[in-house]
Parts: sequence; structure tokens; C-alpha cells
Amino acid sequence: MSHKHAAGGNTPAVHALLEAGIEHTVHPYEHDPSSELSYGEEAAQALGVDADQVFKTLCVYVDGILTVGIVPVSGVLDLKALAHAVGGKKADMAPPADAERSSGYVVGGISPIGQRKQLPTVLDETAELYDIVYVSGGRRGLDIGLAPADLAAATGALIAPIAKDS
Repeated sequence: MSHKHAAGGNTPAVHALLEAGIEHTVHPYEHDPSSELSYGEEAAQALGVDADQVFKTLCVYVDGILTVGIVPVSGVLDLKALAHAVGGKKADMAPPADAERSSGYVVGGISPIGQRKQLPTVLDETAELYDIVYVSGGRRGLDIGLAPADLAAATGALIAPIAKDS
């Protein structure tokens, strides 16, 4: 397996996977700032895979605790379902600045892997439909492909139904 990395070296996400010995592939692509697609949709198009197989990382406050939800870019996060999955009651999207501060990544490049602080994390169960899923590699224009079980292991994620159709 090739571990060639784009200019700029390893992101914390790639470093964390290498440290843990988790098999993965790295997929740099040219991020187009003028694209009208969401970051995740742009990644799916660049990688040539279905948007159901590319997952976005969202930061949410569940009862005041910053929590990560990982859902397909083709869907939306079900806040109630995420709260329920972690035993909470109320969930609200975190402001982008909070997500960036906690994760150490910029919006559009927030990886669920290698975040600055280990947060409660939930991966949508549809990830298990695929041998490989793609998540942000820690910067805009970089995705990582890995097995759903390895993604759950690398992030300490619970697997639960937390997505709904957009």
C-alpha cells in the first residue's frame, strides 16, 4: 500500500493512523474555493465515489458536551438521534469556531481522526454498508479511505443510526 503524501506532510489524522498501524489510503485533490458543492460533495466528485460513501464530520453540543457526528455527505445529521446515541437529551450544532478550536482543524477539513481532544464520537450505521468509507484527512482537498471498523476504532466511535435523508 502506498503511503505517499501530498505537499505539506502528514496531517494529525494521517499521523494518528500511521501511529496506530491502521491501513488507509490518502486521496489529495484540488479544492476549488469557488465550487458551489459542499466540501463533502466536492470530495465525492473528486474521488469518483458515491456521496453515500463519503462521510462528513460535524461537531455538536449534546447537553453542553462537544460531540462528533460522522454522517454521509448525501444526508444530514439527525440531532435527536445523535443525542439519544450518547445518552443525552438536547443537541445543537456547534459554532464553526468551537469545532475548529476543539479539533485543531479548519471547517471543510475537519477530520474525525487525530483531533486535538478525544470527543464522544458517533458514526452513522450506513458506514457498515461499505468496505471502505472516506472522511476528511485533516485539510481541505484531502480525504482518507479506510474500513468503517477501523474508522470506529481510530475515533472511539459508537455506531448508531444518526443520519437522515436531506
